[in-house]
Amino acid sequence: MGRTALTVTELRLPAAALGPENPLPVLGEGMEKVLPCLLQDGYGRSLTETALPAVVLENDHLAATVLPGLGGRLHSLVHKPSGRDLLFRNPVFQPANLALRNAWFAGGVEWNLGSTGHTTMTCAPMYAGTVEGPDGSPVLRLWEWERTRNLVYQVDLWLPPDSSFLYVGVRIRNPWQHEVPAYWWSNAAVPLRSDTRILVPASSGWHYGYTQRLSRVDASFVSVDDRDAADLFYDIPSDRQPWIAAVDADGFGLMQASTDRLRGRKLFVWGTGAGGRRWQSWLAPGTDGYLEIQAGLAPTQFEYLPMPGGASWDWLEAYGPYGDFPSLPLDSWRSVASAEPTVLFSGSGWGALELLRTGTDPLPGTPFGSLGLEQLPWLALLDGAMPVGDPLSPPGCTLVAWHSLLEAAPESWISLYHLGVARWYHGDTLGAVSAWEQSLALAESPWSLRALAFARPDRAVGLLLRAIELAPSAPGLAVETLEALLAAGSAVEAASILASLPEAVATLGRLRLLDARIRHALGDVAGARAIYDTGFEVADLREGEESLTDTWRLIAGDEPIPAAYDFRMVSVLRD
Repeated sequence: MGRTALTVTELRLPAAALGPENPLPVLGEGMEKVLPCLLQDGYGRSLTETALPAVVLENDHLAATVLPGLGGRLHSLVHKPSGRDLLFRNPVFQPANLALRNAWFAGGVEWNLGSTGHTTMTCAPMYAGTVEGPDGSPVLRLWEWERTRNLVYQVDLWLPPDSSFLYVGVRIRNPWQHEVPAYWWSNAAVPLRSDTRILVPASSGWHYGYTQRLSRVDASFVSVDDRDAADLFYDIPSDRQPWIAAVDADGFGLMQASTDRLRGRKLFVWGTGAGGRRWQSWLAPGTDGYLEIQAGLAPTQFEYLPMPGGASWDWLEAYGPYGDFPSLPLDSWRSVASAEPTVLFSGSGWGALELLRTGTDPLPGTPFGSLGLEQLPWLALLDGAMPVGDPLSPPGCTLVAWHSLLEAAPESWISLYHLGVARWYHGDTLGAVSAWEQSLALAESPWSLRALAFARPDRAVGLLLRAIELAPSAPGLAVETLEALLAAGSAVEAASILASLPEAVATLGRLRLLDARIRHALGDVAGARAIYDTGFEVADLREGEESLTDTWRLIAGDEPIPAAYDFRMVSVLRD
């Protein structure tokens, strides 16, 4: 009989640093999916050899490598008899702007809890520990507090000694008395080959592309060599076991199966068009690309399931080589799902803080550790008042669920700033404006100025100009200020502000693009064109964003856009 080993190690690969969080909270569309988290957009495109914490689970059949510091991503799943990876293994760690908090990276299997889109946890550390499995083999447990929904979740990876499948037990818990909308998708990236085909027990589904229309289609409607990027959600009959596989012409490839709660299945392809190819080389340079097979709670990714107060949901997934259907020993895994783990890596202090705020008992199997520096101001608020720091220093995230505590807090510039964000989140626009104005009356901060500019578009330019004067090294603030000036037709002033910024900010790709737009608005078409000819990269270019193409068209008319700038996701021939 074989054995299973669990090894704590490091994975070394070229990696871009995540950089600092953006201190400006999301106040517009999608804020309910992001707050209380801040955006992670401080990364670039420079790669440095980096050691990432890793845990390897291995038996005679499979070797699974997990990255606890990056959302618990299952980085690779090597099929040892063939020596081939069943997953798409990205040779680099290169964040890009595809997740709810911006930073996301391609490859492996990602665990998505929260709202529609890539989870806020995808580039954040999780707790990791071990428990003894029902067969005596080690189980790797990952767990965290999901902050946008305030749910607790765990992901247990279990590789029995003689198993050719890696089991993944997932449990999400709603510790509150009120109902919460629940969203989960497990996204597995697999290598894209010319002979790749998708197997799934469904004959029809729903197609969704970048035209943003959902339509009922035959299950074969989307193929791996389609030109445009697309999603295909499969309609698996209720009497069929849910599974999906991506295999080559010889039938080798990844199979993902699950117990019945995880019924949704999806195929995602980037497409063979210029934009899809560019995105894949942007996310995973030097590879042949990938596609994703995914599994979710709901039939599509546009839906949530109502999770009652106090509910606990669990299911078991299996990942391995396509062939015989795996057994799914859900009850066996459940027998250890609440066992207390031996902690290997720590996650955030947010879960421990929420337990303190609410007086909730720790949930069995997912212990939350001590508080960190980010939680200390909020711990002080529990004791009566937040510490009042330098108004030029970033104030950190706003815990919008602490609305009532902020309402009762002693007034200071920082408590009023956070109160404004909380009121804005809860739909109290006038109250938010009042709080930010009161904050500014006590101490002028770029953060309240910027928030007030968002709420008062009639005063936005003046407020942002003062904010960037106070905080010239904040890239996000520089971008918002220049965009507001361009929208107001003040290109001359925009050029002046750009020239006054620190070089480290002004030379960022997003600012270089704005420089081209400013030059065009001033009539300096040659200068704008020179920026493109010299070359620049907008590291945080958003999926579906066409600002590079739109600006090029202003500058160069009908001249074809260079391939390095072509990220368009729909094959509309406009050049």
